[in-house]
Amino acid sequence: MNIADLIAKVDGLIWGPPLMILLVGTGFYLTIRIGFIQFRGFRHEIKVLFNHFSKEDDPGEISPFRALCAALSATIGTGNIVGVAAAILIGGPGAVFWMWITALVGMATKFSCCALAVHFRRIDNSGEVHGGPMYYIEMGMGPSFKWLAVLFAVFTAIASVGIGNMFQINNVAAAVNTIIYGYDVKSSEMVNMIVGLIAAGLVAIVILGGIKRIANVASKIVPFMCVFYILAGLFILFKNAEIIPHGLKLIFKYAFTAPESVAGGLLGGVIRSGVARGLFSNEAGLGSAAIVHGAARTREPIRQGMVAMLGPFIDTIVVCTITALVIICTGAFELVEVKGKLT
Repeated sequence: MNIADLIAKVDGLIWGPPLMILLVGTGFYLTIRIGFIQFRGFRHEIKVLFNHFSKEDDPGEISPFRALCAALSATIGTGNIVGVAAAILIGGPGAVFWMWITALVGMATKFSCCALAVHFRRIDNSGEVHGGPMYYIEMGMGPSFKWLAVLFAVFTAIASVGIGNMFQINNVAAAVNTIIYGYDVKSSEMVNMIVGLIAAGLVAIVILGGIKRIANVASKIVPFMCVFYILAGLFILFKNAEIIPHGLKLIFKYAFTAPESVAGGLLGGVIRSGVARGLFSNEAGLGSAAIVHGAARTREPIRQGMVAMLGPFIDTIVVCTITALVIICTGAFELVEVKGKLT
């Protein structure tokens, strides 16, 4: 068994029904328990985001807006492009519907974990903030759960190597190889090495400056990146405006009836594809965003939790939807010669 087969086997075991039910089920439970706050508090989220309530003397290191940008910098990227394309190719257009459901309930999960991160954070004598699930697990559940906090920290570090680094840079290198050599030529090891070294250098310059520099850079890049991508997607959709209703119809039609050409004609495959790619894209339930939001400058955990809820909305409901509609409305997912190139 080679490494690719091993990874595929582990992926199949991890992204099985138990984990998806746990993550989405937790989102549904929290949505009900906190009174559908992702819908009721949407207007208030915008006010909090743009510092209507944040003060310079509030505890924390970065503004709520910069905290959101830093969190979005980890979610808006290849997951919105490659992840959505893979979801549609594997699960059909109906997978997009389940991505939406995952994002909507994931907003409640994101609210809860980020609010807890602010509530249970630690601020040392130098004013540096330490927050995240590893802190609120121990402080909220008690010292007897310190082992769980340690496990979270360890597995988060491991996960950051895969979904946070290897997947991203692999797609960047693949894109550069495609530009230089075309689709039909294998990637160049030299190009891969150069891309990796350049990326490592640029990332080092940012992350060695700590959370303040990360948030500062993210607040400059993420809004531009997000707006540019949305406008580019809307331009394509505008040119195909007459078939947008048909694209939406396909999404809802195949959300509950899997076509034979994808997912083996099984509805479970459609749901699995949408849920897995949705969670991969917005990271609701992963816990990584709570580490960033825990450093936000605020005295109100609930307010920062509401800001954090915008993450899954922007990432999945807005950006991923535009990607999905571009792929579906242009018919790219149905073209055999394009399928392998989408991912």
